[in-house]
Amino acid sequence: MNREKAVSAADTDSLVTPAVAAPLPPARSPTEAAYRLGPAFDEMHDAEGEVREHYAAVHSRLTSLSAEALAERQKTLERSFLLQGVTFTVYGAESATERIIPTDLVPRIIPAAEWRTIEAGLTQRLQALNMFLADVYGDQRILMDGVVPRELVLGAPSYRREMRRLYVPHKAYANVCGSDLIRGQDGRFAVLEDNLRVPSGVSYMLANRDAAKRTFPGVFQSSNVRPIERYPDLLLATLKSMAADWRPNPQVVVLTPGVYNSAYYEHAYLARLMGAPLVEGRDLVAYENMIYMRTTTGLRRVDVIYRRVDDDFIDPLAFRRDSNLGVAGLFNAYRAGNVVICNAPGTGVADDKAVYAYVPDIIRYYLGEEPILPNIETFLCREPAQLSHVLANLDTLVVKAVGASGGYGMLVGPHASAAEREAFAEAVRADPANYIAQPTIQLSTAPCLIDGRLEPRHVDLRPFILSGEKIVVTPGALTRVALRRGSLVVNSSQGGGSKDTWVLADGDAPEVRP
Repeated sequence: MNREKAVSAADTDSLVTPAVAAPLPPARSPTEAAYRLGPAFDEMHDAEGEVREHYAAVHSRLTSLSAEALAERQKTLERSFLLQGVTFTVYGAESATERIIPTDLVPRIIPAAEWRTIEAGLTQRLQALNMFLADVYGDQRILMDGVVPRELVLGAPSYRREMRRLYVPHKAYANVCGSDLIRGQDGRFAVLEDNLRVPSGVSYMLANRDAAKRTFPGVFQSSNVRPIERYPDLLLATLKSMAADWRPNPQVVVLTPGVYNSAYYEHAYLARLMGAPLVEGRDLVAYENMIYMRTTTGLRRVDVIYRRVDDDFIDPLAFRRDSNLGVAGLFNAYRAGNVVICNAPGTGVADDKAVYAYVPDIIRYYLGEEPILPNIETFLCREPAQLSHVLANLDTLVVKAVGASGGYGMLVGPHASAAEREAFAEAVRADPANYIAQPTIQLSTAPCLIDGRLEPRHVDLRPFILSGEKIVVTPGALTRVALRRGSLVVNSSQGGGSKDTWVLADGDAPEVRP
């Protein structure tokens, strides 16, 4: 069955080291009594425990409310999610698999100056990755010049030889990207990974914003938060721009694997907001190298398919023959230039965890610029010297399978037993090219409402970038939260949740300092 790269808004391998608790200055209200600062960068408080300027209004409102009042607002938020059907699916769970995504009512706030850096860095990164994809499916200059190892790219399972020399409008292979960012102890953001295949989570970003405006309407209105509600319109415009050169009013559809997919809520939500039909593979038919949608009034031609189905399953004639999720003949129509698939097949080679290590070099090669947003230090186990280093330091590293996601297929060295480390070492020795390793990462913390009190919890950030005729970074993001005390991952399938992210307009707050 289909497995989306980002499982329902909660796919990251971000990890944290244990924090040594340090109390804040005398609590301003009972709701802050449990707040303890550790060595991680805290989004709301500086190192001395003082509230950061851009959080002042939210902090004042939070501490003016009783624990009971805050708990009631949290319950109201959860009820609204239940009524809207804001859910995700946990495969293999013993209880009901479809659940309401856990959501915290305290927003995360990012000042305008910081967001400008994030926006510029993400634009730069996606521009370079699209150029990389156009190159590796074209002349392969970067491989011939030895900037990225040829065998690393051409031997990757996500590299699709069927895409060689095919025309992609605007050379925009990745039309929707959800890059995962983390903030280190120095207060600066870095990129943990790029999600270019079928990234999920934007519907939860929109749902969180709607809930936050209802929970803190006065503070929201006075904070000059940049709007994100236009995302569906921007997405639709991006998709239409991919076919606008040859069809004046392209027909866009959203292709879903069906109701049992983990992110089906998002598929239906986005289709409804864009006014685009939500279809399954059985709703489409290929005829004379064109794609048509079955309707009650007959066949209607389809020009752009926003697919939420993995490469393997989009066409049983071109890829997996046992797939019932896709459309037989779809890839032939795509190859003939009669339909556009967004994101393009084969984009996964650019977000491979091993290729990730070369993204700074990719940016320098194509753009002649230094990366605005840095990578996390990464060791490639395919390299003998780096493999030796990883095996000798398993107790301090996080080791990940190149193709795994959702917090699975990984070893958290500092929190694993000696037996677990030895077993994982055997797996790495058996297939070193399948693994990379990174230092244990200290994620920043943000205030969350836990049992009626504010407590710090570790967070990451997933902004969404659109690429068609132009690149647009949505002025907001999905903040994912490790809601369990001491939890190391933010996946909703493993106890994580999410919260709204407020990006402030210019002139509201200075740049954040550690």
